[in-house]
Order: sequence, then C-alpha cells, then structure tokens
Amino acid sequence: MGPFGRRARDAPVPAKHTHEKRHHGEPQNMSMAPSFGQWLKVVWLDILTMVVLGAIGLGVYFAPPAPSRSFAITYADGEIVYPEIAYPLRKEVVPIWAAALLAALVPIFFFLVMQIRVRSFWDFNNAVLGLLYSLITAAVFQVFIKWLIGGLRPHFLDVCKPDPARVRAAANGVGGFQNLYFTPDICTGDRKQINDSLESMPSGHATAAFAGFVYLYLYLNAKLKVFSNYHPSMWKLAVTYMPLLGACLIAGALSIDKFHHWYDLLAGAVIGSVMAFSAYRMTFAAIWDWRFNHIPLNRTAPFMYGVGDSELHGATFTRKAGWGWDNGSGHGFGNGHSTHTGHGVTGVNGHHGNGAGGVGHGVGSGVRGDNIV
Repeated sequence: MGPFGRRARDAPVPAKHTHEKRHHGEPQNMSMAPSFGQWLKVVWLDILTMVVLGAIGLGVYFAPPAPSRSFAITYADGEIVYPEIAYPLRKEVVPIWAAALLAALVPIFFFLVMQIRVRSFWDFNNAVLGLLYSLITAAVFQVFIKWLIGGLRPHFLDVCKPDPARVRAAANGVGGFQNLYFTPDICTGDRKQINDSLESMPSGHATAAFAGFVYLYLYLNAKLKVFSNYHPSMWKLAVTYMPLLGACLIAGALSIDKFHHWYDLLAGAVIGSVMAFSAYRMTFAAIWDWRFNHIPLNRTAPFMYGVGDSELHGATFTRKAGWGWDNGSGHGFGNGHSTHTGHGVTGVNGHHGNGAGGVGHGVGSGVRGDNIV
C-alpha cells in the first residue's frame, strides 16, 4: 500500500449522482490518487498562475525603488536627526533565501508526516497547493509595497555614505524647511545596497515566515484536532504552536541585525497571516470549525456541510475520540444518524445525545451539521 493509499475502512463509498452530467465532467474521486495526466488537468491553471505571479514578483523585486525618498542627516550642530537609520550594516542572521526555504520545506515535511495516517493524495495535494498560494501571493503583495512605498532601513545612512561636498551643494537648493532634508543623490555608497536600503517596509522575511508557518499552524490544528470536541494531550498543543514560534524567531532576527524596524516586521506578519488564512480556507472546508477543517475541498464538486457523509471525513492524524477511524460518524456529520458510541445525533427534534448508548439511527430528516454546537 502506497503512502497515499487509503485503508479500505477509511475510504468512503462513492455517492451515486442522480443529476445530469455536468459539462465540466464528473466530480473527481477524492478517495483515489489520480494519474499524472488527471492531476495536471486539475491543477494546470494554478501552475500557470504561479509562474506568472512569480515572474511578476521577481521583476518587481529586482526593479529599482519607485519613490525618491527624502531624509535628514544632521542638525547644524552635527547631531544625527534620526539615529534609528544610522545603525551599522551587519550580516543577516537569517538570509532571505533561508527564510523562504524554511517557510516552504518545513510545512511540506509535516504534510508528509501527517500522511503516515491520513494516506490521502488529495489531502497532501491541497496542503501543498494551499501553501504555495499563501507564499506566492504574499511575496507578490509585499514586493509591490516595497517597490512603490518602501522606507529607510535602520542601516540606511551607513550604506548611503553621504558626501559632505554634495550635502553642502544640496543645502543651497530646495531641501525642505531650513534645507534639512536630502535625496539619495548625495549618497556615494554601493547603488545596489542603497536601493535595497530604501525598501524596508514590509519585511520579506516576516511575510514569508508567517505565510508558511501560519498555514502550517492551521493544518496541524485541523489534523491533530487540538481545538475540537475532546481534551487532547498537551504535546499536540506544543507541536501546533511551534510554527508560530518559528515565524516569530525568523522575523525577530531582523530586529537584531537591524535590517528592519519593528513596524516592518509587523506589516510583513499581517500580510503573511492574511494570505495563510485565505489560502487555507480555499483548499480546506473550514478554518476553525473542528468538524470540517481537516477535509480537503474537491475542485469540481461542492462540499455539502452536514448533509450525508463526504469523502475524506476521516483524514485526520489523531485517532482519539473516534477521529480518523470512520467517515465522520459521531461528530455531527450525516443525516440524523450516528454510529459512534457516546456521540449519537438523533433525528428527533435535532437534539445532540451524549449517552453511552449513542448508537442509533434518527427518525426523520435529522439535523444539519452546521446547527450542532
């Protein structure tokens, strides 16, 4: 049995479709791994979109900063006006390429570990695609802000290396009130470093770290059922929050080597987190709803919340409290019936039973899963 092969008892029975065949073809079978051609037919547009967005992002990343920022150097008595942009240029604690690799490879490693029990090609597929959605869209979002808005890095004056002669010449021109401000024209440092030091906000490190690790946090919470309908072990809480610690450490390192201000890091964290939440909800059935947040969404058929059993209801890593051993019975799924002892849902008046004899079939139409708290 391959790593993505579902156990026979976990594989849901394909529902019979009585409606007419759609012009887009039959819904994909989420319980079986597709051939490469079938998979490519499903994801080719996403791959093309990623390539296009990646090319746009790289083009903007290597473009010189658009705005011509003004900055002050010293007062008449020689005191530095803004010491926060006069730090020395240091070596990065975490290079940007390392931050990007960690934000991508660490989540993918955990996705693979989850497949030890989940054993679903489409779960792994949705997890990786969602991660790439998050990382790529966040990267493009932040490089446009860097390019069009930007800001002065903490080591700007060190890499600018203002020429006193140019400063005196510029002081005779238009430099704001009392000619206190100047433009990068007075700089004599390396042009590439100067351009980079003009694009401080938002932090690319923080954006990548939070885009990748917040996504992993949501995935681990869903697969381990940390916040669900039972009391889990503490190690699950620790493992779930490890990605957030990693994201904070990567972002915080930029405040040590003084490549960013705190608000650059905050902006990057917000951008990355928003993209992570958005991407996860695109690829899985819910974010916080513990009944559904572990279920990967089908590309060609809608997920019917609480209406009958759906594919991959058992796609969880945890095996506690009945999770992962069945197709969601006993957790508020189905049409008014339950097969899990202790979590019966009766169809009569839509009441949720918790007795030891919760095995049974409800009378009537039952209760929708989204009406059960």
